Amino acid sequence: MSYLVIISTLFVIGSLGGWVIELLFRRFVSQKKWMNPGFLIGPYLPIYGFGVLVLYAVSNIPLGIDGHIWDIIIRIIIIGVGMSLIEFLAGLIFIKGLGIKLWDYSNRKGNIMGIICPSFSLIWLVVGSLYYFFLNPILVQGITWMAENLIYTYFIGAVIGAMIVDFAYSIHLATKLKVFNEYRALRFEEFKKEFKNKIKNLKGISTRKK
Repeated sequence: MSYLVIISTLFVIGSLGGWVIELLFRRFVSQKKWMNPGFLIGPYLPIYGFGVLVLYAVSNIPLGIDGHIWDIIIRIIIIGVGMSLIEFLAGLIFIKGLGIKLWDYSNRKGNIMGIICPSFSLIWLVVGSLYYFFLNPILVQGITWMAENLIYTYFIGAVIGAMIVDFAYSIHLATKLKVFNEYRALRFEEFKKEFKNKIKNLKGISTRKK
């Protein structure tokens, strides 16, 4: 049970932390305005949650060569490949499955389908390396201690439950939007606009029924 709580906590921390990072990135670097950077309604980005889980696994699974320089090199290589693979799979699933471009690297050199590119893969490699060297020991120790608290277990379970409900609802609306845009992939900003309009329409229908 405690291991499940640790995994759940890492996922939540990654999802919430990633949302904050993307929020600030869009405000001060890309869009230059405040906007919800996530596909979900709530303040979390599950792709970052999965990323943290990969970092945790790579950082803690024994490779049988502990204390050797190759142990560190191999882990860093796996981190770089793993983070880029998560980004590629997530982007591909949303483009092919829902017709949504959550991000677009088409204007960057060496990109693959506009989903991943060398410059951002390098960024994820650096971020993953920082996690391995500095954050992992602190997180593991702190979360292991919190996992022993029964009340905390209920709390993290409630957060995961809220994320699942949010994800199901967002996927449901995105699937409906795809019906109207079945032959084109929406950029994330376009999707957010249509997403908001869809919610307003649903609320309007609900109000008229009452």
